[in-house]
Amino acid sequence: MTYEAWIGREQRAMDRLDEGLAARWLATFDLPRPHPAIMPQGIHFALCTPQAPTAALGEDGHPARDETQGSFLPPFPQFGSGPRRMWASSKIAFNAPIAMGAVIERTSRVASVSEKEGGSGRLAFVDVEHYTRANGTLSVTETQTLVYRDAASADAPLSPPALGAGQFDPAGWEASRTITPDARLLFRYSALTFNTHRIHYDAPYASEVERYRGLVVHGPLTASLLLQLAATELGANRLRSFQFRGLSPAIAGEPLHLVMRAMAEGYELAAFADDGRQVTAASATV
Repeated sequence: MTYEAWIGREQRAMDRLDEGLAARWLATFDLPRPHPAIMPQGIHFALCTPQAPTAALGEDGHPARDETQGSFLPPFPQFGSGPRRMWASSKIAFNAPIAMGAVIERTSRVASVSEKEGGSGRLAFVDVEHYTRANGTLSVTETQTLVYRDAASADAPLSPPALGAGQFDPAGWEASRTITPDARLLFRYSALTFNTHRIHYDAPYASEVERYRGLVVHGPLTASLLLQLAATELGANRLRSFQFRGLSPAIAGEPLHLVMRAMAEGYELAAFADDGRQVTAASATV
């Protein structure tokens, strides 16, 4: 299948960072109201969220895709009727902070579509560029990489493996925080981002269909927590750039260790499971 028809497709969305949304974001992460009313970095994940009608959702909860002009993303028929979709990584530039009350406009563009054969089988990658403006000022640019793969077989081993006997050691990291994301936090984050992917709230679907060991912590939720760690250490809205990459699923109800240290050209951040398995790799500059 060729993808030329999708390269360059654009979507535009409008939103407003009103007091209600700001309060819900802050409450979700137990954060105080900022003074002045400038929101923490990461709030863009909850702006201009997908607005597909319920009738247009696929079995996994994502907007269904097809070969029509109205389909923003390609359908990938080579993966059958139920490919697994994952938010693999993001590269983010923070150009200007976003204040409460700001009028938001986002332009999203399909930058590239590619396929390759990985160790676990066929993979398809889609890079989507997002340009988020607040009151007309370009505030956040982000290149998000989505990955699609074949649906899991009914007898596939659950992923990730059960926690091992190891223990995460924070030695060597300058800052660390441990949090246990539970189903309540995942529900709230799904609601904030209007994310209906069932792996985050439907435990039977997550285990029986997509073969995860439990509810999966959203990649951008882990990224949001890392951004908050950076804000605690460096001050609010200090980052100029931030990029993260998912390495392994984080499972709800299990401790998640968030860490950070200074490097020669910025900061390294990461998230680890309780047994030392790395979940997320990230870096930032100020």
